[in-house]
Amino acid sequence: MNNKRPLTDWLPTTKKEVDNLGWDQLDVILISGDAYVDHPAFGPAVIGRIIQSFGFHVAIVAQPNWKDDLRDFKKLGTPRLFFGVTSGCMDSMVNHYTAGKRRRQNDAYTPGGQQSFRPDYASIEYSKILKKLFPETPVILGGIEASLRRLTHYDYWSDKLKPSILVDSAADMLIYGMGEKPLKEVLRLMDKGVPISSLKNIPQTAVVLSEDEKLPKVKSWDTIDLNSHEICQKDKLKFAANFKHIERESNKQFADRLTQKNGLQTIVINPPFQTMNEKEIDASFDLPYTRLPHPKYEKRGVIPAYEMIRHSVNMHRGCFGGCSFCTISAHQGKMIASRSKKSILNEVKAITEMPDFKGYISDLGGPSANMYKMKGIDQAICDKCVSPSCVDPTICYNLDTSHESMIDIYKSVNKIPQVKKAFVSSGIRYDMLVRPKSNNENDQSHDKYIDQLTRHHVSGRLKIAPEHTSDDVLKIMRKPSFKYFYDFKKKFEKACQKAGLNQQLIPYFISSHPGSTAASMANLACETKDLGFRLEQVQDFTPTPMTVATVIYYSGYHPYTLKPVFTARSKTEKKEQHRFFFWYKKENWDWIRNTLRTLKREDLVERLLGKRK
Repeated sequence: MNNKRPLTDWLPTTKKEVDNLGWDQLDVILISGDAYVDHPAFGPAVIGRIIQSFGFHVAIVAQPNWKDDLRDFKKLGTPRLFFGVTSGCMDSMVNHYTAGKRRRQNDAYTPGGQQSFRPDYASIEYSKILKKLFPETPVILGGIEASLRRLTHYDYWSDKLKPSILVDSAADMLIYGMGEKPLKEVLRLMDKGVPISSLKNIPQTAVVLSEDEKLPKVKSWDTIDLNSHEICQKDKLKFAANFKHIERESNKQFADRLTQKNGLQTIVINPPFQTMNEKEIDASFDLPYTRLPHPKYEKRGVIPAYEMIRHSVNMHRGCFGGCSFCTISAHQGKMIASRSKKSILNEVKAITEMPDFKGYISDLGGPSANMYKMKGIDQAICDKCVSPSCVDPTICYNLDTSHESMIDIYKSVNKIPQVKKAFVSSGIRYDMLVRPKSNNENDQSHDKYIDQLTRHHVSGRLKIAPEHTSDDVLKIMRKPSFKYFYDFKKKFEKACQKAGLNQQLIPYFISSHPGSTAASMANLACETKDLGFRLEQVQDFTPTPMTVATVIYYSGYHPYTLKPVFTARSKTEKKEQHRFFFWYKKENWDWIRNTLRTLKREDLVERLLGKRK
């Protein structure tokens, strides 16, 4: 399939490809921990295409070998402006290790699913290599690994607090979140000859000040001084207290600047840019992506992550759920940036023209599929808001939860002759479809959406994520009460019956989340058994940087209340909680009986196991 397009349709990856374009020098060289897939779902490709769209010469060095003589880092020479470094679409440690800290056997972002093509802590490793080889050339970090490690953070894999990734990597700058807007400003100024050492006040960037450098004054910015890295190392409560400020300033429309001392240095986190408008986000998605992996991978096997999304469409960015264990809002923002209908339909049409398209769009989605076009009714209220979630503890009265725009998109896609069916595979926030807003208003589009979704966009199984059944745990998770799962299940089954369809709900659950106990997991097992589920989609909580849940896991305190919260930390405790998911396996029956007796919950034995011996 790739051979039908000229190699020049992709961004260059080798010296020969650069020469074929007639370029004497590159302006920017991107180093990525992922294979190069030229698709809008892959961050390195997006950044590369954005740089290209501004008229600069850019190349991608994908998965360079860091173990040999480092020729991959040297092969394209010195860029005129800077090296851009990213671990790829995932934090390299999440990519490499399970929740039990076991090394994964495959890598979805590498051809053939092969592992060991990027180092642990890839952003740090790549940056240190570049600084050694090209000490005079700026290095700018970006991507999710760098974004979520921009301040003092708990690293689960080493089980210790680490400083800002800027300290360990020796990089010159970090661009956090969705990088298009800050990147444009960095390129504009550096192209004019402004040295990177002078770029201290660009929004949505993080920089390091030395002991003798003063914090630049910006009229419209207030500054919050966080507890220093050294204080956080000594006092877990002070570390927890920091996070309330970090999360709030990540989500506010008009945020404050954050500073944090690290030894004699000061880490500066400048406030983010405003959420992208429709024109801006369309411009990013409408760039001339080939939507294909680079041809050099053809003989190495498929790239699993690409196979999953090759015929999918991302309709928006951002998520206002604010779940305690999730990093989406920390990286993409709380406010929703939605693409235009025209941009979405153009992408669908481009997919239908792909040689391997068989008529099925695998996903019309987003971080949460049913948040497209949602925003505040009165923007002035949103501008003053400091809440991390628009739907917890209640659905905000100011949130427009109409699903009409989504229904319109779905119907329009269905009318495209080449599309047999378009699925919604991203998870949906089902509570918005059954739960009244805080002012008790209901929207008629909610039932229409359930009907449209059920009839036309489910592949037989609809994924939703209640995550737990205990209201106490769900409160810590910032997830709705489990009673709303019952309400949605009834509506979904009614819609299926009305449409004459036999479709299943597939719920996702997490064990060992802060607040969860063996007793609450036993109750979860009983409730889901009573609903007729034998759970499949389950996972053990993995502490990842820059989430409320991870702060609780490490410190033992909730960052908003500063009160203690129980968390299962030992392997035994975590395994015990996870085992309750599989009550139906015979090898667990004796263990369940003994555990429930120890917990003095004999009342649950018969409910869970019945008369089994």
